[in-house]
Amino acid sequence: MDILSYKCPNCSGTLKFDSQIGQMLCEYCDSTFDPEVLKKYDEVLQEEASKDPDWDTYESDEWQDPNLGVHLCNSCGAEIVAEETTAATFCPYCDSATILSGRLSGALKPDLVIPFKIEKEQAKAELKKFCSGKRLLPSLFLANNRIEKITGVYVPFWLFDCEAEANITYDAKKVRTWKQGNYRYTETSHFLIHRAGKIGFERIPVDGSEKMDDAYMEALEPYNYEEAVDFATAYLSGYLADKYDVDAESSKPRANQRIKDSTEKKFAETVSGYAVVTPRSTAIDLTDGKIRYALLPVWMLNTKFGGKTYTFAMNGQTGKFIGELPISKGKYWGYVAGITAVLSTVGLLTVFL
Repeated sequence: MDILSYKCPNCSGTLKFDSQIGQMLCEYCDSTFDPEVLKKYDEVLQEEASKDPDWDTYESDEWQDPNLGVHLCNSCGAEIVAEETTAATFCPYCDSATILSGRLSGALKPDLVIPFKIEKEQAKAELKKFCSGKRLLPSLFLANNRIEKITGVYVPFWLFDCEAEANITYDAKKVRTWKQGNYRYTETSHFLIHRAGKIGFERIPVDGSEKMDDAYMEALEPYNYEEAVDFATAYLSGYLADKYDVDAESSKPRANQRIKDSTEKKFAETVSGYAVVTPRSTAIDLTDGKIRYALLPVWMLNTKFGGKTYTFAMNGQTGKFIGELPISKGKYWGYVAGITAVLSTVGLLTVFL
């Protein structure tokens, strides 16, 4: 059964009908109201009362991205969404290091790992040093703790060992000139040079991650592979780590090219004393090939500035640093104007002197 009651418009006290005066009486403030007026007043209040929003019911189709996986943090139990290639990461809620061990099991387990030797604070200091003294660097680039975002990443690499047996023939020229009387003579001698031999290659690295720019990764070389150790998950704790998404078979053409380029360069260095040397024919056979899977340490900073993404990378073992810095257009044109003004002044002084 609904209970109907009226509230006093003045003090919100309960109103009762006083049969003596034929009015609604408030027992708290002694106000009196005509019953018909109160009824109209109550109807207005109900019309003005807020109504529940009329929302459509949200319906969603079940969705699953095969490139993503959900994992539980061992420290706080939060769900962590990670890409299929992520092997180690951080919990975004408690910042605990999390190793997704299933991503490294079986055939995916690395053979070797080079542990980080450069600590994060040292990497940040090197990045600051890299940026310091750059006159055209925008002032805002280093603001907002941008350098704090530098992240240690174990990048997957394939290491190739092999023997390269090469037979290379060169056309070479020697040129001799001399003057006799009123004539200058030129004598060109032509030579056919052949070189043959073997070169052993160990641990030629090829980046096994599509996300990493190959040019950047090769610029960070060399690594000291004497410090590589057998893989253990403990080395991943505190860093990000990816498993390969470019397999060994797909990496062979890049390894072959690097080995052939190095072989041709080494052989060419043995042909000296000629004015011109041109390879005529090259035959290089690779034998005794062996492939190993390794994780190499890299400090990475990807940051957007002025609508463009800038990438900086540091060899986590040797500290070698590479990257492209943004240029302030204002500072650039100011610098050009300054140089132009100096040149103009020098020109005027020259005229007057």
